[in-house]
Amino acid sequence: MSNLHVVDILVILAYFVVLSGIAYWAARREKNVSSDYFLAGRDVGWLAVGASLFASNIGSEHLVGLAGTGAASGLAVGHFEWLASFILLLLGWLFVPFYLRSGVYTMPEFLERRYNPASRAYFTWVSIVGYVLTKISVTLFAGGVVMRAVTGFDFWTSAAILIVVTGLYVIFGGLRAVIYTEVMQAVVLILGSVTLMFIGLHAVGGWSGLEARVPPDFFSMWKPSSHKDFPWTGIVFGAPILGIWYWCTDQHIVQRVLAAKNIPEARRGTIFAGFLKILPVFIFVLPGIIAAALYQDVRGGQADSAYPILVTRLLPIGFKGLVLAGMLAALMSSLASAFNSCSTLLTWDVYRKWRPNATEARLVAVGRITTVILVFLGLAWIPFMKYVSPQLYIYLQSVQAYIAPPIAACFLLGILSPRLNGRGSLAALWTGFVLGFARLVLELSKAKLTAGSMWAWYAGINFLHFAALLFLLCSVILIVVSVLTPPPAADRVADLTLRTATPLPDTADSPKERRIAVIFSIVLAATIGALWIVFR
Repeated sequence: MSNLHVVDILVILAYFVVLSGIAYWAARREKNVSSDYFLAGRDVGWLAVGASLFASNIGSEHLVGLAGTGAASGLAVGHFEWLASFILLLLGWLFVPFYLRSGVYTMPEFLERRYNPASRAYFTWVSIVGYVLTKISVTLFAGGVVMRAVTGFDFWTSAAILIVVTGLYVIFGGLRAVIYTEVMQAVVLILGSVTLMFIGLHAVGGWSGLEARVPPDFFSMWKPSSHKDFPWTGIVFGAPILGIWYWCTDQHIVQRVLAAKNIPEARRGTIFAGFLKILPVFIFVLPGIIAAALYQDVRGGQADSAYPILVTRLLPIGFKGLVLAGMLAALMSSLASAFNSCSTLLTWDVYRKWRPNATEARLVAVGRITTVILVFLGLAWIPFMKYVSPQLYIYLQSVQAYIAPPIAACFLLGILSPRLNGRGSLAALWTGFVLGFARLVLELSKAKLTAGSMWAWYAGINFLHFAALLFLLCSVILIVVSVLTPPPAADRVADLTLRTATPLPDTADSPKERRIAVIFSIVLAATIGALWIVFR
């Protein structure tokens, strides 16, 4: 902590005091029943839902990864953030009504109701493995980078501190503690990051000064189709598939809307989160570009350290503590969400299937015990991450591109069409798994592949193009196998697809409130469109 002034340390301590108070309040409200521990009693309002969606998404991979990729290549990585605003609208208007009507606790449980138990088992274990490969390991890795740069602690000490502090309030408070601490963490994160952005812009000489110090194409978001990382074809056709999987089917995210009071509150939360997702390009990617403009070592190969370098070298006393508190908020909210989601999946989709008569108290106890199990697997995977991509955020999106397509196809098409069945679902899921796993293995060993061979091409195709092609293939397999086999029973698709859903007027949503939600959705979409034009 020698890098920090006493004022900065006091600011950080104040953050932990407030965080502890909120966590304690949430733990006191926890009723030791599964619905309260895993879904916060299903009584969360739209403001908390939206803030929690934002905070659980904005983790250390954004602080380290977005800023790092911004420092290396400019604003183009921000496409994933602004596309998320559209996908959040899809979550609120299309998916949320079916999820909340079904009363499910987990996304694999919904897949079982729509298709069959085998689809649920597949999605459960793929989700858990996905948490190890992405959320938990990436959060710990990025957390180690941030904490080491700011405090001087070594990587493993930093990871241990994050695990212990975050695990305590997740274990005792459940999802309610996670959601309400994330509201505060979102505020701290935004305040700290906005502060860093303005101070950084001032240091670099304003917008014109920044443009003069970095390549012109850094501010162009739309890249040619041959671009290595962000071709426009991949952004248009591949990135939305990753978005549907992450925002509309992933337990880590959807658990927040499952905890909402009702459908209108959940929908308003997704719209609010959509507006918040405009910010990361300016408060994370832009500081990365500023760091590249100011510091030679960031341009010389330390791109993933851009954000912590900017904090430690640029900020004055007091502000450094505020931004560090925001960084800790991002680390802890992301890790807390991963812990809680993993424990929910392991308890509800594994233990409860094994012990269907388990008491409410036993389910909560198992949830607490399993909270940190996968952390050790995440730590074990960290040394292998460097073989996929040296830039953290691109690594994260790459791995998701191998997992997302078959799952996105089964959820999206399953809601759109009642004709699709369990056999088609399994064929699509397992085909996607085999092809995605093969891509991951080949990419880990691509240095040994013969140049020009089919295997080298398969390992080298852009990950967004790969996601689009795999989604198309899995969709075709899902449809063809379903058409060639008997249709699902009527009770399996009842109220779970657009054609079979019974219109149920939601008394909690008046016509005026619904019109307001529509207006804000249109404003959000128009805002993103305008930003794309500005940074074309």
